[in-house]
Amino acid sequence: MKHLTLHNYIPESSISLVEALLDKQHFYLKIKNKRKTKHGDFRPLKNGDYQITINNDLNKFRFLITLVHEIAHLKTFKEYKRIKPHGIEWKINFQHLMLPFLKLEIFPTEILSILANYLRNPKASTDSDIKLSLVLKLYDKKSNQNYIFEIPLKSKFKYNNRIFEKGEKRRVRYKCIEVTSKKVYLFHPNAEVKVIN
Repeated sequence: MKHLTLHNYIPESSISLVEALLDKQHFYLKIKNKRKTKHGDFRPLKNGDYQITINNDLNKFRFLITLVHEIAHLKTFKEYKRIKPHGIEWKINFQHLMLPFLKLEIFPTEILSILANYLRNPKASTDSDIKLSLVLKLYDKKSNQNYIFEIPLKSKFKYNNRIFEKGEKRRVRYKCIEVTSKKVYLFHPNAEVKVIN
Protein backbone atom coordinates (compact mmCIF):
# COMPACT_ATOMS: atom_id res chain seq x y z
CA MET A 1 0.00 0.00 0.00
CA LYS A 2 1.27 3.44 -0.84
CA HIS A 3 2.00 5.73 2.10
CA LEU A 4 -0.24 8.35 0.50
CA THR A 5 -3.31 6.22 1.17
CA LEU A 6 -2.61 6.40 4.91
CA HIS A 7 -3.16 10.18 4.84
CA ASN A 8 -6.90 9.45 4.76
CA TYR A 9 -6.79 7.30 7.89
CA ILE A 10 -4.35 8.80 10.43
CA PRO A 11 -3.81 12.26 11.95
CA GLU A 12 -1.85 14.50 9.56
CA SER A 13 0.78 15.25 12.20
CA SER A 14 1.57 11.55 12.66
CA ILE A 15 2.35 10.79 9.01
CA SER A 16 6.15 11.22 9.13
CA LEU A 17 6.40 9.03 12.26
CA VAL A 18 4.20 6.35 10.68
CA GLU A 19 6.19 6.43 7.44
CA ALA A 20 9.43 5.95 9.42
CA LEU A 21 7.82 2.97 11.18
CA LEU A 22 6.64 1.49 7.87
CA ASP A 23 10.13 1.81 6.41
CA LYS A 24 11.53 -0.28 9.29
CA GLN A 25 8.82 -2.94 9.33
CA HIS A 26 7.89 -4.49 5.98
CA PHE A 27 4.39 -5.92 5.59
CA TYR A 28 1.25 -5.78 3.48
CA LEU A 29 -1.37 -3.43 4.88
CA LYS A 30 -4.98 -4.10 3.95
CA ILE A 31 -7.83 -1.80 4.84
CA LYS A 32 -10.91 -3.93 5.51
CA ASN A 33 -14.62 -3.32 5.92
CA LYS A 34 -15.85 -3.16 9.51
CA ARG A 35 -15.52 -6.37 11.52
CA LYS A 36 -17.50 -6.65 14.73
CA THR A 37 -14.95 -8.69 16.64
CA LYS A 38 -11.76 -6.72 15.96
CA HIS A 39 -10.31 -3.41 14.80
CA GLY A 40 -7.27 -5.02 13.17
CA ASP A 41 -5.04 -8.05 13.08
CA PHE A 42 -1.55 -9.29 12.24
CA ARG A 43 -0.57 -12.58 10.64
CA PRO A 44 2.52 -14.15 9.13
CA LEU A 45 1.83 -15.41 5.61
CA LYS A 46 2.87 -18.84 4.28
CA ASN A 47 5.32 -17.25 1.82
CA GLY A 48 7.28 -15.60 4.67
CA ASP A 49 5.71 -12.15 4.28
CA TYR A 50 3.52 -10.44 6.89
CA GLN A 51 0.06 -8.92 6.69
CA ILE A 52 -1.70 -6.36 8.86
CA THR A 53 -5.36 -5.53 8.37
CA ILE A 54 -7.18 -2.53 9.85
CA ASN A 55 -10.89 -1.71 9.69
CA ASN A 56 -11.81 1.19 7.41
CA ASP A 57 -14.44 2.64 9.75
CA LEU A 58 -12.08 3.66 12.59
CA ASN A 59 -11.56 7.32 13.41
CA LYS A 60 -8.03 8.62 12.78
CA PHE A 61 -6.92 8.27 16.41
CA ARG A 62 -8.20 4.71 16.85
CA PHE A 63 -6.77 3.76 13.43
CA LEU A 64 -3.32 5.03 14.45
CA ILE A 65 -3.39 3.20 17.81
CA THR A 66 -4.59 0.01 16.10
CA LEU A 67 -1.90 0.24 13.42
CA VAL A 68 0.87 0.62 16.01
CA HIS A 69 -0.72 -2.18 18.09
CA GLU A 70 -0.49 -4.54 15.10
CA ILE A 71 3.04 -3.42 14.16
CA ALA A 72 4.00 -4.30 17.75
CA HIS A 73 2.69 -7.83 17.05
CA LEU A 74 4.83 -7.99 13.91
CA LYS A 75 7.95 -6.78 15.75
CA THR A 76 7.33 -9.19 18.62
CA PHE A 77 6.77 -12.11 16.24
CA LYS A 78 10.03 -11.37 14.42
CA GLU A 79 11.92 -11.26 17.72
CA TYR A 80 10.35 -14.20 19.55
CA LYS A 81 8.19 -16.18 17.06
CA ARG A 82 5.52 -18.08 19.03
CA ILE A 83 4.71 -16.48 22.38
CA LYS A 84 1.63 -15.24 24.23
CA PRO A 85 -0.05 -12.74 21.83
CA HIS A 86 -0.47 -9.91 24.36
CA GLY A 87 2.26 -10.93 26.79
CA ILE A 88 4.99 -8.80 28.32
CA GLU A 89 7.13 -8.87 25.14
CA TRP A 90 4.28 -7.40 23.05
CA LYS A 91 3.41 -4.86 25.78
CA ILE A 92 6.99 -3.55 25.86
CA ASN A 93 7.16 -3.30 22.07
CA PHE A 94 3.78 -1.57 21.89
CA GLN A 95 4.78 0.93 24.60
CA HIS A 96 8.09 1.74 22.86
CA LEU A 97 6.48 2.08 19.44
CA MET A 98 3.69 4.34 20.79
CA LEU A 99 5.99 6.63 22.77
CA PRO A 100 6.93 8.96 19.85
CA PHE A 101 3.20 9.44 19.10
CA LEU A 102 2.28 10.69 22.57
CA LYS A 103 2.21 14.34 21.58
CA LEU A 104 -0.42 17.06 21.65
CA GLU A 105 0.23 17.67 17.95
CA ILE A 106 -1.10 14.15 17.28
CA PHE A 107 -3.71 13.40 19.96
CA PRO A 108 -6.19 15.81 21.56
CA THR A 109 -5.60 16.46 25.27
CA GLU A 110 -8.57 14.37 26.41
CA ILE A 111 -7.26 11.31 24.54
CA LEU A 112 -3.59 11.85 25.35
CA SER A 113 -3.85 11.60 29.13
CA ILE A 114 -6.10 8.52 29.04
CA LEU A 115 -3.97 6.87 26.33
CA ALA A 116 -0.78 7.46 28.36
CA ASN A 117 -2.44 5.79 31.36
CA TYR A 118 -3.65 2.86 29.21
CA LEU A 119 -0.12 2.31 27.89
CA ARG A 120 1.20 1.62 31.39
CA ASN A 121 -0.28 -1.87 31.03
CA PRO A 122 -1.92 -2.18 27.59
CA LYS A 123 -4.62 -4.78 27.09
CA ALA A 124 -5.44 -6.93 24.06
CA SER A 125 -7.91 -4.28 22.84
CA THR A 126 -8.43 -0.57 23.43
CA ASP A 127 -12.07 -1.54 24.04
CA SER A 128 -10.96 -3.32 27.23
CA ASP A 129 -10.25 0.09 28.74
CA ILE A 130 -13.63 1.78 29.25
CA LYS A 131 -12.18 5.30 29.63
CA LEU A 132 -10.08 5.03 26.47
CA SER A 133 -12.92 3.45 24.51
CA LEU A 134 -15.30 6.24 25.53
CA VAL A 135 -12.92 9.09 24.72
CA LEU A 136 -12.08 7.56 21.33
CA LYS A 137 -15.81 7.16 20.61
CA LEU A 138 -16.16 10.97 20.79
CA TYR A 139 -14.33 11.13 17.45
CA ASP A 140 -16.35 8.39 15.71
CA LYS A 141 -18.97 9.20 13.12
CA LYS A 142 -22.29 9.62 14.86
CA SER A 143 -24.20 6.37 15.13
CA ASN A 144 -27.47 5.23 16.63
CA GLN A 145 -25.68 2.80 18.94
CA ASN A 146 -24.78 2.95 22.62
CA TYR A 147 -22.37 1.07 24.80
CA ILE A 148 -24.26 -1.45 26.87
CA PHE A 149 -23.06 0.07 30.15
CA GLU A 150 -24.71 3.39 29.15
CA ILE A 151 -28.24 2.03 28.81
CA PRO A 152 -30.65 1.53 31.74
CA LEU A 153 -31.30 -1.82 33.39
CA LYS A 154 -34.15 -3.80 31.75
CA SER A 155 -33.68 -1.90 28.47
CA LYS A 156 -34.33 -3.89 25.34
CA PHE A 157 -31.66 -3.70 22.67
CA LYS A 158 -30.75 -5.23 19.34
CA TYR A 159 -27.41 -6.99 18.78
CA ASN A 160 -26.58 -9.18 15.76
CA ASN A 161 -30.24 -9.02 14.66
CA ARG A 162 -31.44 -10.49 17.96
CA ILE A 163 -33.28 -8.73 20.77
CA PHE A 164 -31.99 -8.82 24.36
CA GLU A 165 -32.92 -7.36 27.72
CA LYS A 166 -30.14 -5.86 29.80
CA GLY A 167 -29.67 -7.44 33.21
CA GLU A 168 -27.43 -6.94 36.23
CA LYS A 169 -23.68 -6.61 36.01
CA ARG A 170 -21.64 -9.65 37.03
CA ARG A 171 -18.09 -8.76 37.99
CA VAL A 172 -17.15 -7.32 34.57
CA ARG A 173 -19.86 -8.30 32.07
CA TYR A 174 -23.60 -7.71 31.89
CA LYS A 175 -25.98 -10.65 32.12
CA CYS A 176 -28.53 -10.20 29.33
CA ILE A 177 -31.41 -12.40 28.24
CA GLU A 178 -32.27 -13.05 24.63
CA VAL A 179 -35.98 -12.29 24.46
CA THR A 180 -36.96 -15.12 22.08
CA SER A 181 -34.97 -18.06 23.50
CA LYS A 182 -34.68 -16.82 27.12
CA LYS A 183 -30.99 -17.82 27.00
CA VAL A 184 -28.54 -15.83 29.10
CA TYR A 185 -25.59 -14.11 27.42
CA LEU A 186 -22.77 -12.11 28.96
CA PHE A 187 -21.94 -8.79 27.28
CA HIS A 188 -18.77 -6.75 27.60
CA PRO A 189 -19.60 -3.26 28.96
CA ASN A 190 -18.31 -1.70 25.72
CA ALA A 191 -20.45 -3.83 23.39
CA GLU A 192 -22.23 -1.46 21.03
CA VAL A 193 -25.96 -2.08 20.81
CA LYS A 194 -29.04 -0.42 19.36
CA VAL A 195 -31.63 0.46 21.98
CA ILE A 196 -35.23 -0.41 21.09
CA ASN A 197 -37.83 2.13 22.23
